[in-house]
Amino acid sequence: MNAPDDNDSRHGVGRTEAEAAVRTLLKWAGEDPTREGLLDTPKRVVKAYGDWFSGYAIDPDEYLSRTFEEVGGYDEMIVLRDIEYESHCEHHMAPIIGKVHVGYLPNGRVVGISKLARVVDAYARRFQVQEKMTAQIANCIQRALMPAGVAVVVEGAHECMTTRGVHKRGVSMVTSSMLGVFREDARTRKEFLSFIEGGRR
Repeated sequence: MNAPDDNDSRHGVGRTEAEAAVRTLLKWAGEDPTREGLLDTPKRVVKAYGDWFSGYAIDPDEYLSRTFEEVGGYDEMIVLRDIEYESHCEHHMAPIIGKVHVGYLPNGRVVGISKLARVVDAYARRFQVQEKMTAQIANCIQRALMPAGVAVVVEGAHECMTTRGVHKRGVSMVTSSMLGVFREDARTRKEFLSFIEGGRR
């Protein structure tokens, strides 16, 4: 098994430097980074960060660059609900875990549904504010597909609220972004919301 490349650099920071930062935090917390149980922790944390924040290396628009026009005249709402995501808040670097519901009204073009889930992951795997992530997902779909409208609802449990500060568990934050007909037409918006609520029965 090859050892990690010390020259592995991301965004101008080398792996060795990143691991040293983890050791500094361990010391600050009151631990001894040289004890047996923590010797490999810096490597593990840096590897985990590579996964948790892989979204910075992805252009979400590319996922939606391939669209399909042969849809047999289908022009009704398309909804993908309960897309699970894991993110981290940019204020405390604590996890945000939840679900995203996406809907759009096609205007001649559709996209593979797995691509919508990948767009969610691309934005979630960054330091985030839930409100911003909600708008980013909606705007990305709007740019790529130019549909009659886009609707995005995001639910998130914020560990920065449950494990520190007010220590309130069981609280879920809900944000939404409605574009085009979803913002302008209450009936279309209601239909979308009924679709995503239907999954809870």
